[in-house]
Amino acid sequence: MIPQPPRRTGFFEHYEELIGTWTRRLRNRQQAEDLAHDTFVRVLESSSTEVEQPRAYLHQTARNIAVDTYRREDRREALALDAVDQRSSHNGDPEHYVHAIQLADSVERALAELPLNCRRIFIWQKIEGLTQQEIADRLGLSKNMVEKYMIRTLRHLRDRLDAMAP
Repeated sequence: MIPQPPRRTGFFEHYEELIGTWTRRLRNRQQAEDLAHDTFVRVLESSSTEVEQPRAYLHQTARNIAVDTYRREDRREALALDAVDQRSSHNGDPEHYVHAIQLADSVERALAELPLNCRRIFIWQKIEGLTQQEIADRLGLSKNMVEKYMIRTLRHLRDRLDAMAP
C-alpha cells in the first residue's frame, strides 16, 4: 500500500485573509506576501498529518515566522551597532565599518548552510548566553551532543570566514 501524503485541506482558502492581516500589521504588502509564502511553505513541508483548525494554524505559523524574522533582524542590527561602536574606536575608519557589516552578513550566510540544531545552539549560546546544559535541556539532547554541534558550527564558520580575515 502506498502511503498517502498528509492532508492539507482548508489552508488555501485563508491565503488572502493571511495577507490582509499581515499587510495591516507590517504596513507593507510585499512583506506580508513574503510572510504568507514562507508560512505556506512551512505548513506544506510540515510532518503534521491533520490540522483541526487550519486558519488558526496558519496565523500562528505566520506569527512564529514573523517573530523569528524580527529577532534575526534585531541581532543583525545589534551587530551593526557594535560595528559602529568599534568604528569610533578605530578613528572613524569607514573600511572597518564596511568590513564589520560584510562579516556579519557572511556569518549569517554561513549559519544558514548548517542544520537547524547547529544554528539554534550557536545563537542560543553565543548571542543569548545560554549554557550548554540549558541548551541540552531545551533540545532534549546530552550536553556532549550540544558540544559536538557547537564544534561543528565553529569549524564551519572558521572555514567559511577565513577569507574575510583582515
